[in-house]
Amino acid sequence: MTQADERDGVWLTQSKFDELTAELDDLRGPARTAVVEKVSQARDEGDLKENGGYHAAREELGKLDGRIAQLVEMLKNARVGEVPADDGVVEPGMLVTFRFVGDDDTEQFLLGAREMAGDDVQVYSPQSPLGEAINGRKKGDTVSYPAPNGKLLDVEIVDAVPYTG
Repeated sequence: MTQADERDGVWLTQSKFDELTAELDDLRGPARTAVVEKVSQARDEGDLKENGGYHAAREELGKLDGRIAQLVEMLKNARVGEVPADDGVVEPGMLVTFRFVGDDDTEQFLLGAREMAGDDVQVYSPQSPLGEAINGRKKGDTVSYPAPNGKLLDVEIVDAVPYTG
């Protein structure tokens, strides 16, 4: 993998990769066949301009095709089960502990794909404001990132260890 691929690749555990692959297989097969059948049945009902069932089925098919495309791209670029080095440097696949400057309470999250959110840990995307700010930084660093309201928030990286979930 090139350095750009590593930055752009989606980090997934093997179990999440397998789960998303199964979802893709279902969407491409039985789920899509069922929705195409709905479209066909609604089309057979007549006037398409005023056929709400037809338009709803076409919209459902569009959403399904969008999810299929999203999964294909994600799985194509997946970095499956590659455990990052345990060097304290924040990168996708790391469990990050941080605290807001001036606060003693810590918070923890996995830096990775949103699809990992089904697991037992909160997930932040590397493209999120906090994810972008800390990606490549290391334990002990303090960084600032913009909150949704535009205010700059300062956080200290307390720890970063490989996620083994």
